[in-house]
Amino acid sequence: MIEEVPNLQIQALHRPDATLVAQLRGTPTGFLVDAMGGTGALDYRIHPAIAEQYAFCGVALTCHAGPADNLALVHALQHVEAGDVLIVGTDGFTGCAVTGDLVLGMAKNSGAVGFVTDGCVRDLVGLKSVGLPAWSMGVTPNSPHRNGPGTIGMPVNIAGHVVCSGDIVVADLDGVVIIPKEMLASVLAKLPGIRAAEAAADESVRQGARLPGFLKT
Repeated sequence: MIEEVPNLQIQALHRPDATLVAQLRGTPTGFLVDAMGGTGALDYRIHPAIAEQYAFCGVALTCHAGPADNLALVHALQHVEAGDVLIVGTDGFTGCAVTGDLVLGMAKNSGAVGFVTDGCVRDLVGLKSVGLPAWSMGVTPNSPHRNGPGTIGMPVNIAGHVVCSGDIVVADLDGVVIIPKEMLASVLAKLPGIRAAEAAADESVRQGARLPGFLKT
């Protein structure tokens, strides 16, 4: 049973159609950004804690833990469903980790496919074994409190980028991109054209092109 916690505000999460989200798997984040007019990526300083564990595609489950606390994150485990990406706001606090291998191991056991925070993580040896891609501002062994207040399912600000539960989150070697849920249909509609244009440009380079098409006379 999921219990209400006095120091938490919890908002129900409405997830998009899983079949639509699945169509984005394997799509380069650059294509997704192009489909949204050139924006959508999180701050470049947010990077994978384990270099080789970086890729995922899923649905945002947001929580705001605030500085030096992870009450909201721990209780958010009760709301994780298959395909979710935990997005945890700490107000950019890097004085301690917001989580380590145990909580992220439980998140993966619950079906999470990724984790993103504007704070820090810890337990790199354990995180590598867990295998859940975890993106953060950095790593520190300092540990958080568990007092709250916090929120689950409400919009969070991640290094200046607002993320809402139900948004789609895609990560690859270039970074993490947020697709607002209301833009999902539009992005999917634009992707075939973007893929075709990129494929044509790649082939042009392979054939020896020295200038982009718009500079040719």
